[in-house]
Amino acid sequence: MVAVDFSVYSVKIVKYARGIAGDLKAKLVFVNVINKRDINAVKQAFVYHSKNLSVDDYISKLKRERSEKMQKLMEKTGCTNMTRRVVIRTGIPFIELINAAEEEQVDIVIMGAKGRSDLAGILFGSTAEKMFRRCPVPLLSVREKAHQTGGAPIFRPLYLFDTNYLKNTPESES
Repeated sequence: MVAVDFSVYSVKIVKYARGIAGDLKAKLVFVNVINKRDINAVKQAFVYHSKNLSVDDYISKLKRERSEKMQKLMEKTGCTNMTRRVVIRTGIPFIELINAAEEEQVDIVIMGAKGRSDLAGILFGSTAEKMFRRCPVPLLSVREKAHQTGGAPIFRPLYLFDTNYLKNTPESES
């Protein structure tokens, strides 16, 4: 599963996820979450300023727009010829990502360490930070690091391993 927030990092994160899914011949689940906080703000604005639009119409429009953006992202990153599924949810991002991971029965979640940062992320903690603490499956954080010779992004190699052996160790029981 790859979490997509359409930030500037999304293309690189999706390419990384595509590489892993392609190598493993796995289905790739693309998940985007419309933040409940944003929907609540729109609800407040509609109360005072709009009589001819509903919040449900707004959410439907957002879902259509994000589906189109996701399709373009999949085309741009070469994901159109692989087995894939797109899921767009509404709610609190880290909770919805965890729910999607459980419902889709994914083996790993791939996401960026940074996304669309804002004041709320600084005050309440980022979605990535909350995912690291609560994700029920292994989580791969794709971070971009500027190389010292020109600022080109580099990615460190990934080594996947089975973490099931950690469940029955003395450290896990304390």
